[in-house]
Amino acid sequence: MSSVTVNDVYSFLKSIAPLEMAFKDDNVGFLVGSSTASVTKILVALDITSDVIDEALNVGAELIVSHHPVYFTIDKITDETMSGKKIIDMISGGISAICMHTNLDSAKDGVNDALAAAAGIVSDEHFEPLSDGRTLPSGEIVSFGRIGHLAEPCKIADYLVQMKKNLNTGGIRYHDAGRDVCRVSVAAGSGGDLLDYAYKDGCDTFVTGEVKYSHFLLAKEYGINLVEGDHFCTENLVIPVVAGKLNSEFPHVKTLISAVHTQTVKFF
Repeated sequence: MSSVTVNDVYSFLKSIAPLEMAFKDDNVGFLVGSSTASVTKILVALDITSDVIDEALNVGAELIVSHHPVYFTIDKITDETMSGKKIIDMISGGISAICMHTNLDSAKDGVNDALAAAAGIVSDEHFEPLSDGRTLPSGEIVSFGRIGHLAEPCKIADYLVQMKKNLNTGGIRYHDAGRDVCRVSVAAGSGGDLLDYAYKDGCDTFVTGEVKYSHFLLAKEYGINLVEGDHFCTENLVIPVVAGKLNSEFPHVKTLISAVHTQTVKFF
């Protein structure tokens, strides 16, 4: 049996989250390391932090697969910057990095499908995309999020209780528009700017991970419920999904989910 390489894992990840789905200027793909390096252990985490790199070293993982890029732009690689130091530590430790960001947001069974499921949206096949209409040459829609209905409408207070549990978040910020929750739009991470799409698509509730004060004001003007569940918590839902896919594709490679990377935002 031939060994699995970083490039083998990268090819598989590109097949489930095509790079063409990434938003313009996003930095996705194989970002650090050697494509021909053998992989016996993979560590999957939302972010590649210094703690996650230490964890990879401790468990003997040769590859970290993350959602957020370890760097977006970089002018130099020295230990004078956090990005440079992390890259040096990874290469010194024989660790490669593959980062699947906005392409994984849009992909089927990706970040927003995981959030849609947590938000209680029901679908027989695939959640309706929240999109500006951009498509790939294959005809596949590039989407920012998902839209759908709950199995049964509910009060916003009850919905918040369920969402806090499903997202495993320490707290939720919200605007109550005085409407029952039925038609819901979700956009994981920093999705506040997509509130307009949710409103225009006739949603009564918009769920995202991170918004500004101006978005709360706009939600009030629109008369739409707004649920902010934390950037990490709305996206970390996909990590077990990615780990499961890697386990199935590479059964002889041990795939681990980071145990040290948890919700950064705390509530007093």
